[in-house]
Amino acid sequence: MNRLSLEDRATILGLLVEGNSLRAITRLTGRSINTVTKLLVDLGTACAIYQNEVLRNLPCKRVQVDEIWSFCYSKQKNTPPNMRGLGRGDVYTWTAICADTKVVPSWLVGSRDAEYANAFIADLAGRLANRVQLTSDGHKAYLKAVEEAFGADVDYAMLVKLYGQPEGNQQERRYSPGHCTGTITGTVTGNPDPAHISTSYVERQNLTMRMSMKRFARLSNGFSKKIENHAHAIAIHYMYYNFGRIHKSLRVTPAMEAKVSDHVWTLEEIAKLAD
Repeated sequence: MNRLSLEDRATILGLLVEGNSLRAITRLTGRSINTVTKLLVDLGTACAIYQNEVLRNLPCKRVQVDEIWSFCYSKQKNTPPNMRGLGRGDVYTWTAICADTKVVPSWLVGSRDAEYANAFIADLAGRLANRVQLTSDGHKAYLKAVEEAFGADVDYAMLVKLYGQPEGNQQERRYSPGHCTGTITGTVTGNPDPAHISTSYVERQNLTMRMSMKRFARLSNGFSKKIENHAHAIAIHYMYYNFGRIHKSLRVTPAMEAKVSDHVWTLEEIAKLAD
């Protein structure tokens, strides 16, 4: 990476955050796959460290959490039983978003179990300055995790969506989402405002992840082969999302809205973090 100029690093970064795979970037830039991968690792590490330090004492009031599925190495059903474990098969990214500032304060790559739920919610709680209204889906692991991290100092509700079978014949339904037929909401702790019990923002953020990272694209061979690189790509994505991309409805970046940045970061500024 030291042989790359700042301009070259910014160019590769721009291609990464716009959803190109590593192989596609090597073809577009003429750089070797090893050079692009090393930049991914170095910059991903730097972005994770920077956001871990800066995204603190956030003024969030309404937070939504969710998990997004992906896989590394191979899909779970195609992974031999003796090779299964974290990093081979199903991988989930736990995400949170502030409904007001649109900043993503916390995320975690791992399994969809109680251990990772506890770690994720504990990290999220440590980044908030105020009592918040929290909304999650019906995943049971959240119940204990929220209780341990927040205690009674949270207005927490669950929203469960009910789905019916998608229309069409069996072959057409294979990759079609189910039709949402209704929702069930329930208060778990505190007094959440029913008008703001929603997971729409975090689900839309999950869609942004699938569109912005080739590793999350369905029916593609751009999936992650190593979970470490998977995590690096996510850290870079959120660095650009939080600090470098203007949110259309806010007309500033989420980090600026959350008062943790005073300007829109350029690709060159983000690339400099690896130094």
